[in-house]
Amino acid sequence: MFKVQTLNNISIHGLERLPREQYEVASEIANPDAILVRSANMHSLEIPASVKAIGRAGAGTNNIPVAAMSKRGVPVFNAPGANANAVKELVLGALLLAARNIPQSLDFVRKLEGDDKALHEAVEAGKKKFVGMELPGRTLGVIGLGAIGVKVANAALELGMTVYGFDPAMTVQNAWQLNSGVRRALSVDDLMSKSQMVSVHVPLIEATRGLINADRIKLMKKQGIVLNFSRDGIVDEQAVIAALESGHLHAYACDFPSNALKGNPRVITTPHLGASTKEAEDNCAVMVADQIREFLETGNVRNSVNFPEAVMPLAEGKTRLCIVNENVPNMVGQISTVLAQRSLNIDNLLNKSRGDLAYTIVDIDTSVADADAVAAQIGSIAGVLATRVIQAQ
Repeated sequence: MFKVQTLNNISIHGLERLPREQYEVASEIANPDAILVRSANMHSLEIPASVKAIGRAGAGTNNIPVAAMSKRGVPVFNAPGANANAVKELVLGALLLAARNIPQSLDFVRKLEGDDKALHEAVEAGKKKFVGMELPGRTLGVIGLGAIGVKVANAALELGMTVYGFDPAMTVQNAWQLNSGVRRALSVDDLMSKSQMVSVHVPLIEATRGLINADRIKLMKKQGIVLNFSRDGIVDEQAVIAALESGHLHAYACDFPSNALKGNPRVITTPHLGASTKEAEDNCAVMVADQIREFLETGNVRNSVNFPEAVMPLAEGKTRLCIVNENVPNMVGQISTVLAQRSLNIDNLLNKSRGDLAYTIVDIDTSVADADAVAAQIGSIAGVLATRVIQAQ
């Protein structure tokens, strides 16, 4: 029986993927094997030593101490793409709101006073202040062509826009999804110089902090629009505010309110609504629950932010050893030596690495009675971070 702790309300559609005869799921539970979380901040949380995996029902993992979990040999899973349509729709909505000055015009109408005749006269006199722009023929640059960026780029193309995209690490899977009409930018600067509107869809890491700054905003065509529905630190707020005041930018739309942005008539902010749809919450919960279950039951790793992708079929009657170690030479050799000393024959082996971390799955061709002792011996090898035994039924 596996134990799974939930730190937030996880969609029932996801929890239903964990069969009750195999899984005990609760918000308060001792010695959990895995944790499912949405937005709860885990950085100050004491994570039990029993935890073998953490699943984030969403894309971002800033609320999880990923580096600390890597040192413990614990994979952190997320749900990339599960909320892509929800975010895409919000981005398109914000783009339309900004282009047509809809927030400002709504505010104007709310403040009107007098009878219907007075309102009508005020509307006719005031509407010229809210003249906007149409999207066909305008150029949108999309930075980051993951699941969300691809959907945004494709949708903008369908709206008649010219679209440029840039992503130096685009996957083959996402490339297949991208409309062939999306044009390739050679760099972020190249994309900015070609675009009047820019939407960012990259994770917040040191390399992307302040990615959209004053120098890059100056490269954009005048009366530009910047959209940030990724992470707040990716765009330099002060640079945006200065560009709005100078008139170089027409509008800024983002999902991350702040005191600096609040009240600016050229800023559209939503309260982190990117993935806030019932459908997205269900999709994220289902995806991450499936990944957690597969890892606990087979050791396979899919969509981890700190582990390499590692998938190997688990055959009936085998003993599987799952080993997490530092990515240094001769680790597989040392593991094989331990197995050879115990006269255990390797039926199948998969070794993958990601940065400083490596993950090895070893299938022994028979059921091993003292498998825990074997795992303990392997665990004593310098550089091994975690070991686990799975007995295939």
